[in-house]
Amino acid sequence: MIKVLIAEDQHVIRTALATLLGLEPDLHVVADVGTGDGVVPAAMVHLPDVAVLDIDMPGTDGLTAAGLLRAGLPTCRTLMLTGHGKPGLLRRALREKVDGFVLKSAPPDQVIDAIRKVHAGERVLDAGLAVTAWDLADDPLTPREKDVLRLLADGAEVPEISRRLHLSAGTVRNHLTAIVAKLDARGRTDAVRIAREAGWI
Repeated sequence: MIKVLIAEDQHVIRTALATLLGLEPDLHVVADVGTGDGVVPAAMVHLPDVAVLDIDMPGTDGLTAAGLLRAGLPTCRTLMLTGHGKPGLLRRALREKVDGFVLKSAPPDQVIDAIRKVHAGERVLDAGLAVTAWDLADDPLTPREKDVLRLLADGAEVPEISRRLHLSAGTVRNHLTAIVAKLDARGRTDAVRIAREAGWI
């Protein structure tokens, strides 16, 4: 019996997935959580064999949760199930050493098969995304530039970014200029779009 933990913030999807997996004779859902912050605590209690994690969740995102889970419960394998097929996210998932990456648009039997393969020690990657990610340029942004860009993406203006990151307004503007140049963007809004589509923020 393969013990499965599900982390998905949308209740309907989480419930439907748990019901679907429960119909399989060799799969048993031992826990389901709606936030990334709940992954590790639930895993330490229920000791799942495979964690099926959404990427976009409140608080800790799924990829960060996968890294924390690997450190806290290394016997648990991780399968990312996401609606975002961005190649940059796949590259980040590979860096986090997740065991599988499947889109939510995949047929149910493909998701079930992926869980079994991941449990058996195989790596499961969406073939089309793997080819795209291979050709994708490495993330050119520094961690500080990403901090600035994330706040900008959330609607913060230069003074607020400056205050929240404890930087001068001039330094924030310099970071934004560098970001636009590195991403070959038309402007700040375009830089946010490019970075999001690549999965860098």
